[in-house]
Parts: sequence; C-alpha cells; structure tokens
Amino acid sequence: MTMDTVGFDRSSEKSRWLIVICGMLINLALGAVYAYSILAVNFKTIFKELYGINLSATETQLPFITALFVFSLTMPLMGKYIEKHGPRSIVTIGGILAGLGWFTSSYARDVLTLIFSYGVITGIGLGIAYNAPIVTSGKWFPEKRGLAVGLTVLGFGLSAAIVGPLIDFLSSSIGFLNALRVLGILFIALIGICAIPLKFPPPRRNSNLISHSATSPKTSQSAPRDLMRHEMIRTRTFVGLWLSYTIGTLAGLMAIGVAKLVGLEVAQRAGIPVSEASAMLTLLVIPFAVSNGLGRPIFGWITDKIGPRKTAVLSFGLILISSLLMYMFSSSLTLYVIVFIILWMNLGGWLAIAPASTARFFGMRDYARNYGLVFTAYGVGAILGNLLAGQAKDIFGSYIAVFPYVAFLALIGIIIATLTLRQPQ
Repeated sequence: MTMDTVGFDRSSEKSRWLIVICGMLINLALGAVYAYSILAVNFKTIFKELYGINLSATETQLPFITALFVFSLTMPLMGKYIEKHGPRSIVTIGGILAGLGWFTSSYARDVLTLIFSYGVITGIGLGIAYNAPIVTSGKWFPEKRGLAVGLTVLGFGLSAAIVGPLIDFLSSSIGFLNALRVLGILFIALIGICAIPLKFPPPRRNSNLISHSATSPKTSQSAPRDLMRHEMIRTRTFVGLWLSYTIGTLAGLMAIGVAKLVGLEVAQRAGIPVSEASAMLTLLVIPFAVSNGLGRPIFGWITDKIGPRKTAVLSFGLILISSLLMYMFSSSLTLYVIVFIILWMNLGGWLAIAPASTARFFGMRDYARNYGLVFTAYGVGAILGNLLAGQAKDIFGSYIAVFPYVAFLALIGIIIATLTLRQPQ
C-alpha cells in the first residue's frame, strides 16, 4: 500500500497553495454538471427533431437529478480509499469517469440512455473525485481550513459561468454532440494533469501545524475530538449538521433548478414580454454562478472566524429574508436578481461550511469518511428542492409559491443550528 505524501521542508510549505489551485481547477471541470440546463434545451430539441421523442419537463430533469443523487451516494463510499491510495489516484479515476459520462452522453438516443450516461456515469465520477481535493486541502491547512476548502471548491461553483458559454461556442462551431465529446476529453485531461501534485502532508508536518494553531486561546478552546465515523453518527452534532446541510442545499439547488422559470414569472408579472426577458435571464446565469463560486471562500472564511453555528445561523437568516422578499415583491426583476444571487451564494456557502464544520467538530483522523457521510445531505437536498418547486408549480400554478416554504425551512434551520452545532462532548 502506498499513500501520496511529501516531505516536510520549506518547498512543501510553499507548495500547499498549489494543492488549493489544482483542487480549484479539478472542481472547475467537475462543476460543469451545473451547466445541465443548457444541455437540457439542446437534448430536448435533438430528441424531438431526430428521434421524434417529446420529453416532458420531469423527464428532461431526470438526468440532472440522477447525477446529483448518485454523486451524493458515491462520495461516502470513497473515504477509506482516499486515505488508503492517496488523492492523486482517486481523482484521476473519478475524472476519467466524469469525462466519459459527458462523452457517452453524445450518443444517447433516449432519456434512459441519457440518465445512465450523464446521470449514473458522470455522477459516479463526481462522487469519486470530489472529496479528495477537499480532504487534501484540509490536511495541508489545519489553521485556516475553512478558507482553504472554500477556495478548493470555488471552481465547482464558478464552472457554469465558464462552461455554459463554452458549450454554446463549441455547439455553434462543431455542433452540440461534438461539443460534448470535446468537453469530455478536455475534462479528463484537465483533471488528470491537476491530480498530479495532489499529495498528503506527512503526519509530522500536520501535527506541527495543529500544535502551532492550538497555542492560541481561540483554537485551544475548540480543539476537535478525532471521532471515527461510527462514533460521529451517535452525536447530536452530526444530526444537526446533516439536517442543516440538507436545508441549506435544498434552498440553493432549488434556486439553480428554477432560476430562469421564476425569472420568466417575475417578468410576466412586471409586464415585460417573454421575448425581451428570456435573453437577459440567460445572461444572469453568469453572475448567479459567480456568486455561487464566491460563496465558498467567503463562507469558509466566516466559518474560520466565528465558527460553524453562527455562520449557519447567518446563512439561514439570509435565506429566510430573501425568500420572504421574493414572495412579497414578486413583480420586481431587481429584487429577483438580488434574491437569487443570495440563494446561489448560500448554496456555495454550505459547500464550504459543511466540510469545515465536519473537520472542526469531528477532527481529521477519519475526515474523508466522515464528510462523505455528511455529504449525503446534498443529494437529499437536491431531490427535495426540485420536487418542492415542482409541486408548488403543479398545485398553485406558480414557482414563486415555493418561497414561503423555503422561508419556513430556513427558520427551522436556525433553530436546529442554534441547538445542535456545538462541539460534541
């Protein structure tokens, strides 16, 4: 058995920032999954024109929902393999599968094939590769773990803003299906190259940093207990973190899934023709994705400064206020933009809050497996968020009707975070 580690010297001290940069680029490729709304429009057109298949709204979203769900189920299984084989090998395997999912999706002729290629293959690839750069950054930066993890996952949130226009450019140049093939190969190459520097620091170096950071009163008071996964799941802190993560990702993933649909409703209520609003709403994906990406280092830094409990309450407070404003002033496009920037940013925020909190509360000894289990909340949030928005539309005839429910869940989140997000005894 070999594990990727490096020696303890000044060059390795400087190179730890390279770990973060490579992790960010890896997540940039993996996060292309968030650009699915652009793929969905193209697949819907191709299936209808070439194969005479009319996809319903639910069928169109199934590959995306499947990818996120499989992603969240695969990730908890990878913790022990990351520790055993090292991050480089795991990321490379995951990158190959993620890129292969995009490549094989170009040959889909029906929705079931697309669910398998884009949903299952890509989802497994994401689940294998995603956690390894996070674990690696966390081990290199015990004294500023929230910021390091936030920067590492920054690429995942920014990806849609970059990959979306790239898909449109390639599609106009070489055709949509060829664009998928090119992107699949590009993702495999980028992830494979960026995986090369990924190495764990040796235990001696990691313990030195922990000892150094623990000398301050602030960190010594909240020194984590190193809990194994079977110990972690028995704590009230784990239950509270899992529920908080579910609510936080539910609100954000719902916002991603219905961003343009809600925008069209708002434009209609404001008396703006759909033809005028549609192009503008498509462009808004860029600032939304940027806010999603920036939410990760911002909330990671806040978690380092004020702790997980106060950061979670801050996030839920923002979700609560923005959801109520969206419901109360549903004909304002300006408010719509502000609200969705906040919701997308908070999704990014929870993808930094949760891993940083897992390390803070349960230590680093079994971190890969611990956070893998916590991350299953992401998959539950993805399913519940999209189903909740769909049910609101079916029952009340409006996507905007979902926001009071999101506000109520955010209130529940505040209560859960306040009562449970404390250092386990």
